[in-house]
Amino acid sequence: MRSSTYLGLASAAMLALSVGHAFGQCAPGAIGTSRHIQVDTTGGPKLGHLQYPGPELLRPGEVVLTFDDGPHKQLTPVVLDILAQHCAKATFFLVGQRAMGYSDLVREVARQGHTVATHTWSHANLKQKSPDGAAAEIELGISGVQKALGGPAAPFFRFPYLSDPQYAVAHLKQRNTAILSIDVDSYDFRTRSPTVVIRNVMGQLKAKGRGIILFHDIQPSTAGALGALLSDLKAGGYRVVHLVPRQGQVTLADYDRRVGVPLRSIAAASVPVRQRSAVAPAWEQRVIPGSPQAPRVAVAVPAPQPDPQVPSRPAPERPVRDKDTGDDWRRSAFRGW
Repeated sequence: MRSSTYLGLASAAMLALSVGHAFGQCAPGAIGTSRHIQVDTTGGPKLGHLQYPGPELLRPGEVVLTFDDGPHKQLTPVVLDILAQHCAKATFFLVGQRAMGYSDLVREVARQGHTVATHTWSHANLKQKSPDGAAAEIELGISGVQKALGGPAAPFFRFPYLSDPQYAVAHLKQRNTAILSIDVDSYDFRTRSPTVVIRNVMGQLKAKGRGIILFHDIQPSTAGALGALLSDLKAGGYRVVHLVPRQGQVTLADYDRRVGVPLRSIAAASVPVRQRSAVAPAWEQRVIPGSPQAPRVAVAVPAPQPDPQVPSRPAPERPVRDKDTGDDWRRSAFRGW
């Protein structure tokens, strides 16, 4: 395998190594992984032009696949399976609580060669926390993910809601942890439609030409869209790039003690993820096969009685849905389940 050295984002002292496709057998038409970029996280570099201007990390036509808020019992395996078929590597920003609940999935993400990164302990908006509270969210998330992983995670961090108070940025800088924002947002949390997710991503890439793409592996619309989207990316001449750290994350002993021993606990893993992925908890309860059901409380509600003075009216016609929202994401996401 041939390799070459490339200096990308010199101010952050990054080394990029050109490599061939990912190891393993790719499905016909797979997009593959064109190269890995090794990131030196010393000093907490900030990446992603939606928030942080600076030198380009990516060449024209290159994309980085990132997934937030997992792991998810049903959907993360679907995402992993699609990525494996395409020999495409990605970065997963995991929530500490969920990682502790599904440590086997965390390890599977790493086993398949993806980058495991962190996304706080409970998906809190750190602008609503004190400096000490924000630091605790960050550190508990790091300790929780590493406890679940059984080894060092990548010193990569993404702010929930992309909400980055300066005191939290300073903490990450002191901890030599890179902050990854985004360039392209799939907006998968706003739609149930895989078609809309694909349109969102491809439209933004057409305008920008490259970028770090944000998905959520807890969203059925992303699970339903990913396979077709990767095929569309390849057809459009785009290439997948994988971000890897030069060094592993280091936890702090006090927070390691606080997270304890990872247990496969649905009670811990199903803590609601807040508004940036607000629809996920409801879908987990209502429509995801095999999900735990929330307890229901029976409430007696008297049936409405017709008013004899008001003539009955025909029921209004149901509005016709936009064709995109008619996508059967369950069929595309759960083939064979």
